Order: sequence, then C-alpha cells, then structure tokens
Amino acid sequence: MLYIGIDLGTSAVKLLLMRTDGAIEKIVSKEYPLSFPKPGWSEQNPSDWWQACVAGIKELTADADKSQVAGISFGGQMHGLVALDAQDQVIRPAILWNDGRTMEETEYLNEVIGRDKLSQYTANIAFAGFTAPKLLWMKKQEPELFARISKIMLPKDYIAYKLTGIHCTDVSDASGMLLMDVKKKCWSKEMLEICGIQEQQLAHIYESYEAVGTLLPDVAQTLGLPDTVIVAAGAGDNAAAAVGTGTVGNGSCNISLGTSGTVFISSDQFAVDSHNALHAFAHADGHYHLMGCMLSAASCNKWWMEDILETKDFAAQQEGITKLGENHVYFLPYLMGERSPHNDPKARGTFIGMTMDTTRADMTQAVLEGVAFALRDSLEVAKLLGIQIERTKICGGGAKSPLWKKMIANILNIKVDTLANEEGPALGGAMLAAVANGEYASVEQAARAIVKVTDTVEPDPELAALYEKRYQTFHEIYPRLKEMFQNMDE
Repeated sequence: MLYIGIDLGTSAVKLLLMRTDGAIEKIVSKEYPLSFPKPGWSEQNPSDWWQACVAGIKELTADADKSQVAGISFGGQMHGLVALDAQDQVIRPAILWNDGRTMEETEYLNEVIGRDKLSQYTANIAFAGFTAPKLLWMKKQEPELFARISKIMLPKDYIAYKLTGIHCTDVSDASGMLLMDVKKKCWSKEMLEICGIQEQQLAHIYESYEAVGTLLPDVAQTLGLPDTVIVAAGAGDNAAAAVGTGTVGNGSCNISLGTSGTVFISSDQFAVDSHNALHAFAHADGHYHLMGCMLSAASCNKWWMEDILETKDFAAQQEGITKLGENHVYFLPYLMGERSPHNDPKARGTFIGMTMDTTRADMTQAVLEGVAFALRDSLEVAKLLGIQIERTKICGGGAKSPLWKKMIANILNIKVDTLANEEGPALGGAMLAAVANGEYASVEQAARAIVKVTDTVEPDPELAALYEKRYQTFHEIYPRLKEMFQNMDE
C-alpha cells in the first residue's frame, strides 16, 4: 500500500509518498506566501495551504496506482491560530507560531495568572507564539471577529478538516496551545475560562496515530483517490519529525534544523523542569517528550546568505570555514525573538566580537555556530533534570550541511546520527498513516522497521574542548544584553 505524508511548513508544504516498507516513491513541494503585516507579526492565509496541498497531492500521485493509496497524515507548523465561523469559513489570516504580537498577553498569563498555575494547568508557561495568548490578543484587539469564532484550529488540523469534514487535533500539536492539560491529555477547563472560550469551540483530541475519518466523497473525486483513504490525526512538526527520525521510546533525542530549531527528547514518563525552560508536551508515540525550541535556526543562515550576502550558493560560502573552535566572532540567533530557554520576544539577532581582520567567512561561521550554541542551551536544561544524552539524530534543511553537523557534534559534545531519509515530518506523517491503517502495531514498531542510520559524526575531544570555552562565552552574552533588548523599541 501507499501512504501520503504532508509536512505543512512555514514557507512550503512538502508531500511524500511512502510504500509500506518505508521506501519513498516521490516527494513534491509547493510554496506559499508568508505575510509580515507589522514588525514582529507573521500571518498566512489557510486557503493557500489547502490549495497547495490539493495541487501537491495530485502531482504526488500522478504516476502512482491511486487505488493503492491507503492513508494520509501530517506533520505541521505548531501553535498557529486558525479561527473558523459557524459556517467553517476562515475569519482572519492565521497568526503563526513565529508571530510576536502577544507580548502583553504573554506577560499577563505568566505574571498575573502566574507561571505556577499555568504549569499546573498545562505543564507549560506562556510563550508569545502559543495559541492561548493569540486568543487573548484577538479578544482584546478584534472583539467582533473573536465573537464569531465557532472553531479554533491548528494549521495541519485545518487541512485534516478540509479532507474529512471532521474538526480534530492530536495530543502533540494540542500540547502547544497552552489550552490542554498535557499530563491528562484533555482540554484544561481553567485555561478555557481564562481565555473566554468554550470546549465546543475546540476540536476533539486524538492520539497522533489514530484514524479520524476518511476522505469526503467530493474531495476524493477532486484528488482522484479512493474515498476509503484513512486520514490519521498526525502530529506537530517536531513530534512528526521525531517519528520520521525514529526518535520514539524512552531517552531518544532528535535535533531539527528547520526554519526553527529544536532539541527533542522522547520519554515514557511525563516530566516538567522547574523553570519550564523546556516544553513538556505529549508525543506522537503515545507517550511524552521534552522540547527546547529556538525560533530562528536554518532561517538565520537563509537570512544571512540570501538577504545579506545575496547568494543562494550556501555550500560555497561554507568552503572557506576551516578553523573550527577558533572564531572570535559570535552571533545571537534571535532574529524573531527567542523561545527556549529565554522566553524573550524582544531578544534580537546580534553580531559581537568583530575586528578589522574579521572576514566574511568568520561571520558565516558565527551564524552557524550561534545556532548550535543556542541548541546547546536547551540541552543544558535537560542535563539539570538528570537527563544525559550521548547521541542525537538530526533532520531539517540545515542537516544537509556536513560542516554544520560537525559543529553541532562538537559544540554539544554528542554523537550525531545521519539518517538514510532526512525527510522528517513528511516521513513521520506517512508512518503515522501506516500505523492508523494497521500496517504496524505501534509507532515504535514502524520506526524500528523504517528508520535507518547511515552515518555518525562523533565529537573530537580537542575540538569539543575548544568549543566548550567558546560556549561559556556565548552563554554570557544574552544576559548582558537582555536589558538593552528590552529598551530598544521604546
């Protein structure tokens, strides 16, 4: 049989066609626009997602035996607010995960409601990108539109609704709304009251690998697929990427170098760190995970290459970087503010340490190292919980760079496993669809059968020692600049 995995990203949707054994038949990508109406704002039109998915599925299956397509599932950008009215029409452009407009609402939740209560209700504290602060912002700034909300959805769940007619979400994506009791995997009545919404305005919660329905007849006809195709709930992009990289079961780790960057640690047991520096979410494998998320990762390199250096030849710019661990330039990768572990929407990207002999290569190196240093910040929090990570898998666009992987292995001082297929969320979505269709008994069984490690980058003790000193310097920069960041926009 064939399974479709849909990775609904920030800049494009990637669609993947997978055979039962995990072999990838075809991959298609469709871009769509991203809007920044005001500084720090980030929005998209959900209809653009849907049109891209329809076009993508048609292209993906054009040469396939469509009768063999048995399931569809998703990985999707998290936290976005998709608001539907009573006729299931989109009320306003979706407010995305990397939108920073909710500073006042986030501060209200953390300081007035209180971090301890939020952690008690949801296992997390408020971050500017989460869905609950967006609802409070909409309630205050757009009260007429807020009053029209009949259903509150997440980006990938809107696509699932368009395919099946069912309002659904999954435990991993719902964990990032600040509306769900993560430990109990149900909506938090306290948070619904705080946000002024009713439970019927929220979708039904499924496990990521559960079937939510089949294709609507008219949709099946449009796509040229059987109306028996099962649609599984899917997962938030990072949980789906974890499935696609085999990061399931207790103690597994995955680093994602996409638009955002994450350190994802799978756990059989529910756990929360005392400062809520890491997100405590439900996992797509039926258990839980801890996750540190930085808002700008590979997007930092894209910005530096395309907007500043005005080149698309990323590899050529990395060729001149040879003196690892010796760079005197540092870069704070906070181009959209930062989430883990600082929770500071006002943090900004910063170069520091340039001198007259600083080269273009030095600054390119600093961008790559800055992202790796910031990823280590999250790993350090996990260590405080007694979690010792010796190796990690890696996925995302940045994982295609051998140099970047070498930096990460030595800056974090762990082994970095490269996979046969680095398709992350799209592959994870297809695997979840296969589990929902009964091809595998569990997500872990699917991962063992499908995910293969092809290469491992091991840290070099001497280089790791050099980077240890560099990291300690990096670690001091943000605290010293924090007050300046707070005052820059005043």
